[in-house]
Amino acid sequence: MVRLKLRKSSKDPELYYYLNAKGEKLWMYRHKYNDKSGKRREKKKSSFTNEKVALQALLEVKAATLRGETKQVEYDQITVGEWLDIWYDMNKKKWKESTCVQRELVLRLHLKPMLGKYKLQNLDRLTYEREFINKLEGQYKDSSIRQWHNVFKIAINAAVESEILIRNRFTKVAIVSDELEVMNNYLSPVELVTFLDDAKKQESITNYSFLLTIAYTGIRRGEAMGLQWKNIDFENNTIKIERTRDHLGVRSPKTKNSYRTISIDEMVLKQLESYKMWCKKTLFSYGEKITDETFVFITDHGASPISSIIRSLNRILDRTSLPKITIHGLRHTHCTILLNRGRNVKVIAERLGNTPAMVYNVYGHVLKESEQESVTLFSQSLEPSGANFGAN
Repeated sequence: MVRLKLRKSSKDPELYYYLNAKGEKLWMYRHKYNDKSGKRREKKKSSFTNEKVALQALLEVKAATLRGETKQVEYDQITVGEWLDIWYDMNKKKWKESTCVQRELVLRLHLKPMLGKYKLQNLDRLTYEREFINKLEGQYKDSSIRQWHNVFKIAINAAVESEILIRNRFTKVAIVSDELEVMNNYLSPVELVTFLDDAKKQESITNYSFLLTIAYTGIRRGEAMGLQWKNIDFENNTIKIERTRDHLGVRSPKTKNSYRTISIDEMVLKQLESYKMWCKKTLFSYGEKITDETFVFITDHGASPISSIIRSLNRILDRTSLPKITIHGLRHTHCTILLNRGRNVKVIAERLGNTPAMVYNVYGHVLKESEQESVTLFSQSLEPSGANFGAN
């Protein structure tokens, strides 16, 4: 390796120039500083073709170290892909297994292939929107893009907390609103009656009981699959949510707000009582007994906990020609009906295991419609009394 002969610049003692193999004059800086632990370090960068540009870069590094931003100086060449790997490795032992699986897939399939090559400190909002968000739109569901964007924001927030970045530039990136997803993913009260009537007549008792429970409570699919018989209080007409279950297994609910006890309709309770008798007979036929820890919703064959309800949902929608919704759409349906009936948002949020702010964000369009109806209703209520307060 050929050692370059460095000559100091007159502009700054840490600025140098040298000749490369082609005889071209290039510039570099070598800045010595102490990191936060007091360890002596050196930051250097070469191949500047202009002394002025090299000096400006040196001054920026000096200013950063004087401000105590030594982490930013040390990691100024790290790429987005490298940081995502560091972030994942640092946190994977703290996350739930399902979170690890989900985030690893997002990093490997989307974030790293599309953004990994960019320098972490240089990636700006415009480039992010152009090279990531805009290229995904039209190819994937808006909800999926929003989920991947949220994972990226969490990773960037971690870089800010680690003092590698000054701030998160991507917090205000606009993704299609959650309420747009809801607008086409719920049923009207009349449609819901048609849906449940078909489910009762055409589907198994398990599928009907499962769909009825979600529609009348608004609980999440995973929460319904995680219900055990000890969570159904037949005396006090309540359901207790304390776990969720999916193909990855059983785990704690989504958020702290998700732990809750909610009231259930007497009609639903009677259906669950009838269903429990069926479960006892089915389990007995397989040499098993029903216990408090037995999962509520089980299959016809084998009496094992159900793993999916999507086929049943699609069969019902095909037979009835109702709008295409997802299982989550039944949760949206529950909330939308309550909002249209003027129920208190805080009470609805507690029932859903959400926060009032989240309800306002997701169901804003429904609340606006209700507000307009309230304005009209108020005016109409005064008309019989002869109200006439218009302009003269």
